[in-house]
Amino acid sequence: MATTARGPGSWSENILQYFLRNNQITTEDGAQITWYHAANHKAQMKEALKSTAHMVEADVLLPSNGSDHGQPIMAHPPESSSDNTLQEWLTEVVKSNKGIKLDFKSLAAVEPSMMLLENVKKHLKRPVWINADILPGPNGNSRVVDAKPFIDTVTSFFPDVTFSLGWTTGWHPEKVNEGYSWTMVKEMECICNELNQPVTFPVRAALVRQSCSQLLWLLKKSNRDGYIAGKSKRARRWLHNSHGCEDPRGEASL
Repeated sequence: MATTARGPGSWSENILQYFLRNNQITTEDGAQITWYHAANHKAQMKEALKSTAHMVEADVLLPSNGSDHGQPIMAHPPESSSDNTLQEWLTEVVKSNKGIKLDFKSLAAVEPSMMLLENVKKHLKRPVWINADILPGPNGNSRVVDAKPFIDTVTSFFPDVTFSLGWTTGWHPEKVNEGYSWTMVKEMECICNELNQPVTFPVRAALVRQSCSQLLWLLKKSNRDGYIAGKSKRARRWLHNSHGCEDPRGEASL
């Protein structure tokens, strides 16, 4: 996989280098990067912006009830409404110096969201990650975001954005849970092979231990800077011992 230039202030800038450059971390160690997840509703958004988190993650979808005139809103299924639109969310977030990760739950929300992002791009001189689950993963369902139109739409607006491409997953506490199979990681590598943008791979932390060989293969095959962000310390250690990057929450990003 090729890599793009990750210049200072670009959306594809390595997040460790960005926060080190801005004196928000002391070394290029992913363990120092903190996240605020699901900053969707206005209360959570305000809390995230007041927090010490370096990266703010939120979920984007189109309302199913026809409200907000088809504007993208900030909500995670099964929610289908919100007190916060993406436009309102961006208006507040651009006032901060935090990195952004937007998680798309439907293809329909992508293009109108990219148009809104285009309006504020000049104010976002920081890492921006665009995420979607594009493949079924361990115990996952088939309700994925179609990979090609998702990637094509995002790239047509922002060729320098960082992609975060994942799998749908599930967890059964009473059963033995299989990890990410070779078929799963090879299919992901095939999709990402022609991309020029940096790519991270969000994975379920509880499945990392049984998937080390496959995930490390994906990192090495990608020929990119590896970044592993896990919600649990246990998940962080398994890949940290082999590859050296981590982060503190329950999903992991390779």
